[in-house]
Amino acid sequence: MGDNNINVKLPPGFRFYPTDEELVVHFLHRKAALLPCHPDVIPDLDLYPYDPWDLAGKAMVEGNKWYFYSRRTQSRITSNGYWKPLGVDEPIFSSSSGQKVGMKKCLVFYVGDQPSEGAKTNWIMQEYRLSDNGSSSTRSSKKRHSRNDYSKWVVCRVYERNCDNDDDDDGTELSCLDEVFLSLDDLDEISLPN
Repeated sequence: MGDNNINVKLPPGFRFYPTDEELVVHFLHRKAALLPCHPDVIPDLDLYPYDPWDLAGKAMVEGNKWYFYSRRTQSRITSNGYWKPLGVDEPIFSSSSGQKVGMKKCLVFYVGDQPSEGAKTNWIMQEYRLSDNGSSSTRSSKKRHSRNDYSKWVVCRVYERNCDNDDDDDGTELSCLDEVFLSLDDLDEISLPN
């Protein structure tokens, strides 16, 4: 694990490579339900004041990926740029029951002013949230105020995509839809004749 994780005591050989389902079911669901998570390795972070290259020392790092909880928000603007969503949200299904347990949104970081003057970077964020039915089914009606507050949590995975060596598989789960939307996003930079 990275040297930037302060106060994280994990056994030797521990590697943090959670699947999409594990991020939603084991980490995010427990966070939203106010249940303890062991090991408690993912920190809370208000992402949007930080540019992606500023995450070192603030988020859980494993390899070239940073993980953190953040509040769900529509404003994804930082001091030097903004996160632009790609395509549609992708459902996350339970491997055991087949039920939809969450949703994944893929975003790309742009440097500059939103939306017309930004320059696309190689920074990718996968933002995971609970599905509507998964965020409320396990809580009682007397915790309604808590549910409204804590169902707004997301867990994020941020990494810099290596475009120089596309053959290098770093284990990051990009779905076929993510790949299609990333390639379609490149079409924005092409000017077509009128």
